[in-house]
Amino acid sequence: MIIDKHNRIHNYLRISLTDNCNLRCFYCMPDADYSFMPSSQLMQADEINQIASTFISLGTNKIRLTGGEPLVRKDADTIIKNLSAFPIKLSLTTNGVRLHDFIDTIREARITSVNISLDTLQANKFQLVTKRNNFKRVWDNIQLLLENNIHVKVNVVVMKGINDGEINEFIEWTKHTPVHIRFIEFMPFTGNRWMDDKVFTWQDILGTIETQYSWIKLKDETNDTTKKYIVPRHKGTFAVISTITSPFCSTCNRMRLTADGKMKNCLFSKDETDLLSALRKGEDIVPLILGNVKEKAAERGGQFVKDFHQLQAVGIENRSMIAIGG
Repeated sequence: MIIDKHNRIHNYLRISLTDNCNLRCFYCMPDADYSFMPSSQLMQADEINQIASTFISLGTNKIRLTGGEPLVRKDADTIIKNLSAFPIKLSLTTNGVRLHDFIDTIREARITSVNISLDTLQANKFQLVTKRNNFKRVWDNIQLLLENNIHVKVNVVVMKGINDGEINEFIEWTKHTPVHIRFIEFMPFTGNRWMDDKVFTWQDILGTIETQYSWIKLKDETNDTTKKYIVPRHKGTFAVISTITSPFCSTCNRMRLTADGKMKNCLFSKDETDLLSALRKGEDIVPLILGNVKEKAAERGGQFVKDFHQLQAVGIENRSMIAIGG
């Protein structure tokens, strides 16, 4: 069992397969000159399997594959199939661009839920945010998942002045379609030009929805990062991830593994533990895993102030979002 000094049990591992991506979202990738890690620096498929096996032996029962964009990795199919053999719940976060190439793999791996990052329902704005003209491909691939009875969670990073005007368009989408929309407060990472006046808060989001819809609060699950809701008679649901204004750290059960094999006990932790180098030296990584989680801060990596308007993003020690994994 993996437990921190605040007595939180950790059984959920997020593994980043690559820091590469086929989109260029500004809030995730620092700049156009970003250099991706060389292949030799990344965990190889067999190493991912070995590390995952160790986590599972310590009580991990859920693994999510992330990136960058995990499906741009050439051996993603092999990695997914390898991990699907473990007695865990396997899931995936993707931008959706290459999902059509992996639908058979997803079915074979018994993945029943996929998170897709989609910040706008407007094709021209999609190109503005991502620097790529792939909106129709992502939209079609969402329909493909639904046709295959795979639950779709849509991650929407809400940014004031950019896509906050589309919130109710996403809610309208849930009327006839069983998608789960997750509105995410804009979070600061190295190089993503975060400013407090770009944060559209949990309260702002609900206030906007209330101008057109009434909603019912749903019961949140143990260790949930979201606050879930439904508009009566809608087939889909929505939620808010309020990391900035109302964090959910007290029940956190998450651990992260970057594509180069560094373990982070929090999305915002500045400290990392190098599991990959230890594995390649033939060392036992169990003490490293337990020690990393043991020192987890009570809240948001110990780097945030309570009032986000006083937060100085440049003072946060961390990687860029694409280098951590979604």
